Amino acid sequence: MSLFSAIADFLKPASPLDKSVEQALARITDIVDPLLCHAPGFERRLSGPVGHALGYCDGLVAALPGPLDINRHAFANDPLVHSLFATADDIDQMLGRSQAVRDFLAEPCSWESDHFYAMFAARRQQKKQLGMEQQGDVIRNDVPQLVLYFSGQTLIEPSCQLETTLHGLRCKAFESLLHTFHSHLEALRQERDGLRTNASIERAHLTVLRGSSDGREYQVHTRHLAELDARLRENNEALMPDHLIAALADYLQAPEAALHLTPVTITVDRLGIVRDAATDDISVHTLNFPELTARDRRLHLAMLARISRDEALEAVEMVRDQEHRFMLI
Repeated sequence: MSLFSAIADFLKPASPLDKSVEQALARITDIVDPLLCHAPGFERRLSGPVGHALGYCDGLVAALPGPLDINRHAFANDPLVHSLFATADDIDQMLGRSQAVRDFLAEPCSWESDHFYAMFAARRQQKKQLGMEQQGDVIRNDVPQLVLYFSGQTLIEPSCQLETTLHGLRCKAFESLLHTFHSHLEALRQERDGLRTNASIERAHLTVLRGSSDGREYQVHTRHLAELDARLRENNEALMPDHLIAALADYLQAPEAALHLTPVTITVDRLGIVRDAATDDISVHTLNFPELTARDRRLHLAMLARISRDEALEAVEMVRDQEHRFMLI
């Protein structure tokens, strides 16, 4: 390439950003730090990593299984749905108490279809117990058992259109990455504040020691103050916009550590008791589902669900009636 061509390429106006990347960059200033957008090279240095992270979030959402019908019929006939709730009534309680579902049903768009879609999430739990078990023709008591159950069942991004739900989930996935980085940023700031406080205390202590103690003690505290000052300089440097953009770019290029799905396979019977492997017993089924690791580091079963609008409306009215009666009592 000639020098003239190199200069022409350098002076060529940058191609316009993809709309999704542009919106994602705006979310960075909203969530991470509003001052980052004023740093030199903000768009140029982050547009590529942002595009990579958006593609990763697209793939993550596309990997969610479903949509899975969640209703009383499915509770009776689908082993996975049966394992997600203790009783069929718990499905109504989840629907009726979900603020996301209540808000969605209050919107006119909720009448576009007889069903709506959402991401279903729940936390997998296991507990040990002693129970009965048939081994051949013998029934044994006090057999150690491991029981699978789920808690914290919730619905996220309800919508009559599946693509609308998927789009909302992709946005939430990217925002989850940004919130995780923001938490890292807040930890650095808290560390900086702590270092400043400790350095001020050490300086005050040195003032008291000066001329009133032997040289050895004074030297020990002097070294400690030097260490605090060095750590504070490193911390301040890490919080400079240029370094933050570099760290954020590296983070967005490798989002897997902060947000990922892990496949889970587990075999249980109708009572939720974990079995070693599937057998000829029709009450034993092998369940397959992914677990999502996000910014709170807790694992959540995650899949797409399809819900009947009328059943959700009935559940909301039932729970409201229960809440009203409770207030009267």
